[in-house]
Amino acid sequence: MRVISGSAKGRKLRSVPGESTRPITDRVKEALFNIIGPDIQESAFLDMFAGTGSVGIEALSRGAKTALFIDLQRVAVKTVNENLKLTKLTDGAEVVRGDALAILDGPPHLQYDYVYIAPPQYQGIWIEALRKVDDHLEWLSEDAWVIIQIHPQEIEDPDLNHLVEFDRRNYGSTVLIFYQVRDE
Repeated sequence: MRVISGSAKGRKLRSVPGESTRPITDRVKEALFNIIGPDIQESAFLDMFAGTGSVGIEALSRGAKTALFIDLQRVAVKTVNENLKLTKLTDGAEVVRGDALAILDGPPHLQYDYVYIAPPQYQGIWIEALRKVDDHLEWLSEDAWVIIQIHPQEIEDPDLNHLVEFDRRNYGSTVLIFYQVRDE
């Protein structure tokens, strides 16, 4: 696992010890950031269920202004902090240990342009997280994207009020689903 592009290109990232996380593959991460493209520049990025921090770190490396990393697991938070130091991307980064769903119930420090949701698999947490964002649009900037990373077997209709799917990409055992606020 490495940083693919930007200021920290080529730097290897540490994995979270144990089986509690499922890191994104380089192939899927590269595809994701090819889709986002240059819009990542100066953006605010929220990496929920951060794990290694690989996705938020890639965003910072490619020019995001800020990234908030949230994870409940102490070992994951430690790994994110270590990876931020390894990549020299601590400026603009904030790492929070806590329940991402509970944190979304509170007021945001700022509005995010990208919210990346990649929770533990096969537990339906992605739907709960997506609905939580759908209920708390104050966390999103005007043109924000909410991006879900799940296994194809997890796909189901999340029944949302404000967010609408606008793209879906399959990469073997990983699906990325993109949402934005519905035009009213």
